[in-house]
Formats: sequence, C-alpha cells, structure tokens
Amino acid sequence: MNELITDIKSLELETLKNLKNSKASNTLRAYRADFKDFSAFCAKNGLKSIPTEPKILSLYLTHLSANSKFSTLKRRIASISVIHKLKGHYLDTKHPIIMENLLGIKRVKGSNQKAKKPILINDLRLIINTIDKINQSEKRKIRDKAIILVGFSGGFRRSELVNLIYDDIEFVNEGVKIFIKRSKTDQSGEGMTKAIPYFDNKLFCPVVSLKNWMNNSEIKSGKIFDISDKSIALIIKKYAFLSGLDPNKYSGHSLRSGFATSTAASGAEERNIMAMTGHKTSQMVRRYIQEANLFKNNALNKIKF
Repeated sequence: MNELITDIKSLELETLKNLKNSKASNTLRAYRADFKDFSAFCAKNGLKSIPTEPKILSLYLTHLSANSKFSTLKRRIASISVIHKLKGHYLDTKHPIIMENLLGIKRVKGSNQKAKKPILINDLRLIINTIDKINQSEKRKIRDKAIILVGFSGGFRRSELVNLIYDDIEFVNEGVKIFIKRSKTDQSGEGMTKAIPYFDNKLFCPVVSLKNWMNNSEIKSGKIFDISDKSIALIIKKYAFLSGLDPNKYSGHSLRSGFATSTAASGAEERNIMAMTGHKTSQMVRRYIQEANLFKNNALNKIKF
C-alpha cells in the first residue's frame, strides 16, 4: 500500500512537471504575474483566489473591465485557469456567469483593440537612414541595423529575435537560412526555418546587415543579439523618435506586423506570409491583409471627379 502511495505521488510530481514544461518560461512568468493581480483583488475583498469559483472570477472581470482592454480580460482568464491546473484544481472558465458577463462587457466596451502601428517600407528606409546619420558608435549602428532589418524581413517575434543562435544561422548563395527552435505557437519545439533572400539594395539588405554584424562583433557561438526582448521595443522607439515618428505608436511588434502588412500590400499570398511569420491560423494574417488593402481595394477608387 505504501509503495502504491509513493508511486501515485511520484506520478503527481511528474505530471506537474510536464504541465510546467508544456509552457515556455516567459509564458509561465506572464501567467503568474496575472494571477498575482487576481490574488491581490481576492485578498482585498476577502475572497478565495485558489481554488476559486466562477462567481469570484466574474467579479474580478467586472472590476478589470473599467480600465482594461477586452483582450486583457481574456488573457487573465487563461492565466488563472492555467495556474489552477498547475496546482491541481479545476476551474470552469466556460461557466455561464463568466461567459455572459464577458458578452455584456464586450457589448459595452467593444473588443477592437488599438494596435501599435506597423513599420512599413518607407518607415524602414527612414529609420535605417537615421541610424547611419546619428552620432553613436559604429558597432552600435551595425548591430541596430541588423536587428531592425532582420526583425522586419523575417517577420520575427521579439522573443525569437533575441534568441537567435550562431549555430542556427546558415548563409547560402540565395541569402540566409535561420532555424527557429521554438516560438510562441510552437511550444513543442518542432522548429521552423526562415529564409531571407539578398535584397538588390545593399543599404537595406538584411542578409548583408547580419553578415556585417556577425563579422564586426566576432561572434562565433551563442546568441547573435545578447539583449532582452524589451530592448527590441526600446530600440524601435528610439529610432522612431529620432526619425520624426511618434514613438508611442510603435512597439516591438511593429517589425513583425510591418512585414505582414507590407508583403500583403505587395501582393504576397496569405500562405507565404504565414510560412515566414509562423502563424498557425489565418485570422491574424487576414487582419494584416485587410489593413494593407484599406486604400488599395477601396470602393472610392472607382469614383472620378
């Protein structure tokens, strides 16, 4: 009997380990940060945070709705649910009191969130030219141009960009092949390869820029860009400001969304955009395509004055 109890405990520990390993460490940190806010709300109001009840979660969502985006509410639900699973508790996040409350909040607030602007081709040219002109070290210029041009051309997430490894980069006659071991939508680590060709204009060529950085920095192993994902956003905002753009309208995601929007505007097929960005569903990519076609396929283009 004791052996059976020991075996069950071992299985429980192994199961919890598997649950934790199913999520990237950055994702788990985000879940815990969300749950910490929920716990603070419960403590303040004398409510139980774990295991909690659908009614308490619904109250929390109402509390958040005054100053939060609808997308934030959905993320908090997911976070609280995952933390419950990790602790061995079940929480019915599809309970009517939660779903009906969300529906009501959505009707009042709307679910359309104001996204940050994409960095489009003209913005990219402006930023690269600005980097060349400003007074800072040549090494920093080379690094930052590589970050921005590679980030844009590969449709990279910030987390993918800062985790690029020397051994996963292969220069070929056509350009460069970059292997991504793991990404947000590839938690199992199957990996994918992004292929970036040479550009005709060397000033804006990501392949030339990446080569320049790797040669200049003399990196022979480990990470290509030894910075945090938050630094990517700060770099983008810095050069947006120096280029005369509003830095508050841009973020670390602006390179990725800029790639998708620019290639869609140039007529790239949805499946080819997804092959580069790594999107698993077409929903988000179609939003980029819709944005790119707002004026291109506008009905008013048929009117002549």
